[in-house]
Amino acid sequence: MKQDPTPLRAAVIVLSAALIVACAGGDDGPGRAGTPELRAALFDTILARTERREAFSPVKNERLGLEPLAAMSALRDKVVSAETDDELYYALARLSHARRDRHLDVILVPGGLALSYSAGLEVAGGPDPDPPGRAPVRVFPDYSDGSGGADYFVGDIAAFPADSGAAENQPALPSVGDRIVSVNGMPVAAWHDSAAAFIQHSTRAGLRWKLAEAMTLATAAFPPHLRGDHLTLGVRSAAGDETTHRLPFLPPGDLFWHGTGEPSYPGLALALTTDTYDLLVPEDGRPFLLLIWRGFRESMVADVDGLIAYAQSHGLLDHALVMDVTRSRGGSLGAYAMQRLQPRPFRTTFGNLRISDVTLPFVEDKRRDFAARDINDGGVPETIDDGTWLMDWLEDDVLGALERGDAYSNNVPFKLAHAPRDSDGILEPAAVHFRGAFGVISGPHGGSHLDQFVSIVVDNGPGPVVGMPPGGYSNTWEWDEVLTFPGTDQPVVEFMWNIGHTIRPNGEIAEGNPAGVDAWMPLTPGNVTSYYEEMLARVLDLMLNPAGRG
Repeated sequence: MKQDPTPLRAAVIVLSAALIVACAGGDDGPGRAGTPELRAALFDTILARTERREAFSPVKNERLGLEPLAAMSALRDKVVSAETDDELYYALARLSHARRDRHLDVILVPGGLALSYSAGLEVAGGPDPDPPGRAPVRVFPDYSDGSGGADYFVGDIAAFPADSGAAENQPALPSVGDRIVSVNGMPVAAWHDSAAAFIQHSTRAGLRWKLAEAMTLATAAFPPHLRGDHLTLGVRSAAGDETTHRLPFLPPGDLFWHGTGEPSYPGLALALTTDTYDLLVPEDGRPFLLLIWRGFRESMVADVDGLIAYAQSHGLLDHALVMDVTRSRGGSLGAYAMQRLQPRPFRTTFGNLRISDVTLPFVEDKRRDFAARDINDGGVPETIDDGTWLMDWLEDDVLGALERGDAYSNNVPFKLAHAPRDSDGILEPAAVHFRGAFGVISGPHGGSHLDQFVSIVVDNGPGPVVGMPPGGYSNTWEWDEVLTFPGTDQPVVEFMWNIGHTIRPNGEIAEGNPAGVDAWMPLTPGNVTSYYEEMLARVLDLMLNPAGRG
């Protein structure tokens, strides 16, 4: 009779785990950074979990020339050889970011890796991180050629606070429009290539925006060799003169910006402000409105209802409406806004779940949320109803797919937020809504639910979109868990996986695939002071002359 190998296999596993613990320091357990053996086991665990959990986006990977598992595998030696907490954290950050997904981060946890400098980094379960200091300049990418290269320029400068000490001996600042030629002594192209490994991104355009933001911050997102106690920028003026500027890092609240490159609309006056938007109206009485949109967050539904009430009481519902979403955050329930801000039926986004070892724990989490009447994502409501539509899908369709061993669940209206699972996703305008022309001004600053919102506009065609596509990142849900060294209870970091696709109204996967624009208008050194006026003029022209779109 053949012997059952299961007990023997289990004994080998237990013995291997015991040897790993012994190598890590005996009864005292491993240090926070572990040993080479523990780090190798940790790497193999992460790679295996990624292979079975991650909802990869083929369209993104094709555009970026990326094979995520191969890119991660190439970093094995970086992880195994990382002897200190700092070295291991940044090796794991590179490992995570090798997937090129803006949503996915590596998060510090109590008892896990402890960094020598952590400004700007989140700690799981802790308070919001202290903001890192920032230099008195803002930098933007020059998107003029669309190549994704390392072209950056000074987009705004700030005044020093009178009581900072720096005001008494204020260094010379570069000028708006100056091109960046070096960062902390590195040629800008070399800095771009080195820094890119430590910035989450899903598109090249989104990467450049986030690199430009991070360049002037004392952020611990970058390892020590990419930051210092001040920022040294080499710049070239339009006349070709090169200068070097040694700039201090100051508390962000102490800097007073000129506002160059931010949404600015001369001739429009503020009529209403909420956490979700500023409503601007033309001072000359022209029949259009402009919303500077901030995000799809906790108060969005109430704020949109307030906008409709204001417009109805002031006779504005027939005015044309322009949304500037260039500084918008993500969130949820954007279709609720679409039902009220424009007059046409539209198809919403869809979504699915990758079926894996975390499917059942994910459903169990949602069961607890539903029982607590707390169906939300980071405090942002996920559904218009009480979550029944979502739970019906999870309990029936998703668990059925798990039982069958399917790779993915079926596609349903996104998070079942606005329609049940058997819906075709077509949503009608609300009873009271804006009835005039509609248009959007877009840019690469934000993404997530913003990407979904812009895709709804582009794929359904209720009005033109001008500027640049959003950041190009969107999924249904992420899964995060605290990693421990295998065979021990020593926490390391919290790691995240993308576990579902967002499906655009046109049927394409959204991640790494932002919707295009009707009129491409890139931000450049030449238009930074007039950019928003030009985009507003262009979108209004297309709204009044639809034949000119495209």
